[in-house]
Amino acid sequence: MTDAPSIGAIQLLKKHSLTTLVQDELERLILSGELAPGDKLNEAQLATRLGVSRGPVREAFRALEQAGLLRTEKNHGVSVRVVSLEEAEEIYQVRAMLDEHIGRLLAERIAPEQLAALRQIVEAMKLTQTSHDGQTYGHLNLQFHDTMAAAVGNRKLLDTYRRLVRELSLFRQAALTLNVDAIDQSASEHEAIVDAIASGNANLTESLIRNHLDHGRDRMRQAHQVWHASADKKPVSV
Repeated sequence: MTDAPSIGAIQLLKKHSLTTLVQDELERLILSGELAPGDKLNEAQLATRLGVSRGPVREAFRALEQAGLLRTEKNHGVSVRVVSLEEAEEIYQVRAMLDEHIGRLLAERIAPEQLAALRQIVEAMKLTQTSHDGQTYGHLNLQFHDTMAAAVGNRKLLDTYRRLVRELSLFRQAALTLNVDAIDQSASEHEAIVDAIASGNANLTESLIRNHLDHGRDRMRQAHQVWHASADKKPVSV
């Protein structure tokens, strides 16, 4: 007969679950831009807003700092991390290396249902071409690359990849809205990547992904130039 969990274990589980919920909500607010880079976070105010005690908020702060989304400074408290263009370029370079490696692996051994999932996302991307809905397309773009990374089946790779994507999201600007042709070009590139994966051509897949990421990096730089020239000087994201 299995011993019943102790009161202490139950309380610990409740605290852990609550902390996770608070962390997920804060991450959503950050990635959606509701909490923008540079914004200072008040532990007490957030606890009241989320209807929890300050403990789970404090623990969530620690976890999100480790995830690269928050920054704690002595005498300045906790704030949403600001990513410079130089750092964004470095993060993008590492992410690009992973994307190319992921593409090669999938071209060699992708499962039919995984390929079907990628094609479904591409079809959804095409639906945004008429409206040029940059926000919806941006979500689909993240979903596409996350689906590719998850399809490899390597948890460490996926965790690393997702951290890089989260950090890049702090560089805020809807880059796809800068150029009305960007969505059309990007959707076409994604479709070509899926076709290359389906054909089993690893070299072609890697080459197409590299070109696609080069275009994304160019949009990131253009977005920064637009931000730098603007009067409000707000951080931008890709």
